[in-house]
Amino acid sequence: MPKCIVCKSSLIESFYTHDDKKYWRCSLCLSKFIDKRHHLKKQDERGRYLEHKNFIKDPEYRNFLSRLSRPLIKKLKPFSQGMDFGCGPGPALADMLIADGFIMDIYDPFFFPNLDVFSKKYEFITCTETAEHFYDPHKEFINIDDMLLNNGWIGLMTNFLTEDDAFDYWYYRRDPTHVVFYSEKTFEVIADQRNWSYEIISKNVVLFNKQHDSKKSL
Repeated sequence: MPKCIVCKSSLIESFYTHDDKKYWRCSLCLSKFIDKRHHLKKQDERGRYLEHKNFIKDPEYRNFLSRLSRPLIKKLKPFSQGMDFGCGPGPALADMLIADGFIMDIYDPFFFPNLDVFSKKYEFITCTETAEHFYDPHKEFINIDDMLLNNGWIGLMTNFLTEDDAFDYWYYRRDPTHVVFYSEKTFEVIADQRNWSYEIISKNVVLFNKQHDSKKSL
């Protein structure tokens, strides 16, 4: 039996969807994630991302991202240094935050694989429409914690889990690059394991704050 890829709990059970895909459900953090047998090959995953029409200057896309940027900016000091983690081929959010006076680095394993970011410390990190692609969320959130200064902020946006009886036909699940899905309870567990506080700002948007003496889960 595998463990939960989000919280490492052994309290997981498998289930199948109508398209014969195997998923796991965690009874501790209430996340759901697809079995690794269904993971795409790297070249296919990259090709799927290139199909997205998320252009940097697209007003509709920027308005969508502002659902996270507006509440996050209220938490930040002017000229804070941040990093957009998983920015994709069109780093619109970083462009928006630079225009607001913040100093930004960007990282994406496919399009901006700048490994220098992992040796830096940031006052805030954004992660928009990215966490659902994590094959190992537990490790990724530890990496984010390592890059974040004490009292730093994390702004995360992803579609929160739908009801169990709607999951089978949920459009968000059907994207083959979406491999893990988070409930509000999941964010509570993620925060507790790392001594973060968290706020559900609005539907699909959560802010984490790294407390002093942050701990890492095993």
